[in-house]
Amino acid sequence: MRQERTIQATIFEVFAQHEIGCELKAMSQWLDGQRQLTSLVAGDLRRQGVRDTGRRGLAAESVLRCALLKQQRQLSYEELAFHLEDSASFRAFARLPLRWSPKKSVLHQTIAAIRAATWEAINQALLASAQQDRLESGATVLQGGEALPGTPTVQWRDRRRLAKKRARAIEYSRGQDKKRQLYRELIAATEASRGELQAMAARLAEAAEIATEHWRAEVAHYLPLIARVIVQTRRRVLDGEIVPASEKLVSLFEPHADIIVKGGRQVQYGHKLNLTTGKSGLILDVVIETGNPADAERFVSMLDRHIARTGAPPRQTAADGGYASRANLAAAKARGVADVAFHKKCGIAITEMVKSPWVYRRLRNFRAGIEAAISCFKRAYGAARCTWRGLDHFKAYIWSAVVAHNLVLFARLKPA
Repeated sequence: MRQERTIQATIFEVFAQHEIGCELKAMSQWLDGQRQLTSLVAGDLRRQGVRDTGRRGLAAESVLRCALLKQQRQLSYEELAFHLEDSASFRAFARLPLRWSPKKSVLHQTIAAIRAATWEAINQALLASAQQDRLESGATVLQGGEALPGTPTVQWRDRRRLAKKRARAIEYSRGQDKKRQLYRELIAATEASRGELQAMAARLAEAAEIATEHWRAEVAHYLPLIARVIVQTRRRVLDGEIVPASEKLVSLFEPHADIIVKGGRQVQYGHKLNLTTGKSGLILDVVIETGNPADAERFVSMLDRHIARTGAPPRQTAADGGYASRANLAAAKARGVADVAFHKKCGIAITEMVKSPWVYRRLRNFRAGIEAAISCFKRAYGAARCTWRGLDHFKAYIWSAVVAHNLVLFARLKPA
């Protein structure tokens, strides 16, 4: 039966005197005061079919703490398993039983079971503690980065060399006629691979081995996606049709990925994130968008989410230039926001946004400073590229990065 908490792991909890050890100790102390969060994690583990009988396994409290270590230190599951066995500070933070360390498969199964909603609830509890300690009071709305899922490739017959040569030739070829011919050859190779998969799946239809059943299930999943890619390629290249972005499939392994276009920048694939941060640098809210909505369309909804969470509008808000519009300014003023500073004025007078040029400069400079926090979130906590598979795990990954970022920052800001 899995326990929610490790009742007594050891009486010799040792955290290193190094800066990282002190941060882990402060984070551990905050988690000790949030026992209700452990129950949420335990509920997620039970939801994944973990039985209430048998061996105790990794306690829900330890699962949460291991997940935070993984996200904070940006470790793989194998690296996390090693450090949990090797580091006294990691073991003390994770509250592991004496002479026992989890394997990477256990860590993967349990950490992946924590839902995005649970991570969001943990973040709300952390923000409540920050407000109680007077570390956070205001908010500013910003756009964050895009996360790009990545997973390994699976193929039945090796046509990779042919596909790579055609793709490279398409990239550097000139003239639409030549490109169409290369696309026809690429489509023909894809259809040949699909035909072989269908034939092999038919021949193995009567096989009862577990490995064969798993293989057939994967084939059944990918065949419709391959057909969809072939159809959209023919529509776009051979027929000259403009295929809407919502109908395009850009990844066989992450079908939920969207096409992200930001001005003249390089096109990315993943999901757009809209972030709300506070004066302390804590991330107050994050929304994982569907599609590629314009920033200006998301300003009011992000502001409403903040008001619904805190019960009151922020006194001041600063936003990226993409959110600027007179309609958004009027909506914010109508909701009780005294000063609204857009990084780009877009024809709006400063006196319409704020009460003085001095206030505008302060809010604009504050918003520019938040870019450093966004950069740290993307690079130090893995928000630039999601490595977990599937949309639900994508959301859980982003929220776990938010919690890890906020918990470390909370430990640094809170007086000792």
